[in-house]
Amino acid sequence: MRTPVVIGNWKMNGTLAEVDALAQGVLAGLAGLAGVEVGVCPSFVHIARVRDQVGPALGVGAQNLAVQPAAGAYTGEVAGFMLKELGCAYVIVGHSERRSLFGETSVLVAEKVAVALDAGLTPVLCVGETLEERESGATEAVVGEQLDAVLDRCGVAVFSRLIVAYEPVWAIGTGRTASPGQAQAVHAFIRGRVAARDAAVAQSLRIQYGGSVKPDNAVELFSQPDIDGGLIGGASLKAADFLAICGAAAQVGGR
Repeated sequence: MRTPVVIGNWKMNGTLAEVDALAQGVLAGLAGLAGVEVGVCPSFVHIARVRDQVGPALGVGAQNLAVQPAAGAYTGEVAGFMLKELGCAYVIVGHSERRSLFGETSVLVAEKVAVALDAGLTPVLCVGETLEERESGATEAVVGEQLDAVLDRCGVAVFSRLIVAYEPVWAIGTGRTASPGQAQAVHAFIRGRVAARDAAVAQSLRIQYGGSVKPDNAVELFSQPDIDGGLIGGASLKAADFLAICGAAAQVGGR
């Protein structure tokens, strides 16, 4: 049984007052919500503050981590063990913004997955294609390459300890959303790619959709057989919208 998982990516947003209000709003709305795993990933400087407010009721994660596993002279970086010590459960790895804005390659992302796992964190491995790549018919080649880098570096067994998030780059923050059929097709491809190496691991793998998920499209997206929740960007910055999306995942249930 795959329990759906919904994680809010707050990106580089929020004053202290805004983060407090958002965390408290999400926490208050979780009462009575069962059958879905919920987490949020605030900016580094807000992680401890959010953790202290939500306690164990809500998973807290980070949006990135250093590829270096140990302490050292890496100014500006944050190590996996530091995130674990702060109480993080998750860490987003390979988000499209990290790949496009900061030049993170699939090889580097795979190394970060390994470092995150060694630190006891659950990586949320992001994969996805640009609009140009989709329109040229390269979606499966692009997503396959991103997956294979992790499969080759870490082995298929680790996919039982991570979450994959399919985020079509052309649908992030644009208001455009992959149709349920388009999203399902890529999710099925991802599961099949992992199944080619281990069918049992693939069956248990949770694959989120991330790309302009909103309360009014969440149920239809999450009802697809290979979509196990969402990595939520803009809609996670409004507690009511985020909670409605979590409710949609709970309504659809696990598989």
